[in-house]
Amino acid sequence: MINDYPIEYYEFFVSFNEGDYYTCHDLLEEMWMTDKDNLFLKGLLQMSVAIYHYSYGNVKGARLMMQTSHDYLKGYRPKFWGLDLEKVYPFIEQSLSVFPKDIDKVPYDKVSGLPELPHLLLYLEDN
Repeated sequence: MINDYPIEYYEFFVSFNEGDYYTCHDLLEEMWMTDKDNLFLKGLLQMSVAIYHYSYGNVKGARLMMQTSHDYLKGYRPKFWGLDLEKVYPFIEQSLSVFPKDIDKVPYDKVSGLPELPHLLLYLEDN
């Protein structure tokens, strides 16, 4: 049986898997604002923001946000709120290794020249 999570949490999974990382940010921020001690939500929020930044050429911002996500989520491993973080962590670590170390920013029209991030599908599992 899957737990009853806030509707925004379910919507986050749909938005993430559709590649709508801006909406992910809004959904997670809405939940996080009511529970600012929840570093799990903040970690997912930072991961979504990192992908969004990267998609617009802000490599430095993506690098910083993904590292913060890595740090926030580690205390919730291996599984929290139906999310298997052992499937999320390889994505975070691969992304950190893909981000160019010598580039902070590229113009939007040059984003397609950046290395591609690995693919991650998120889904809820029974606890």
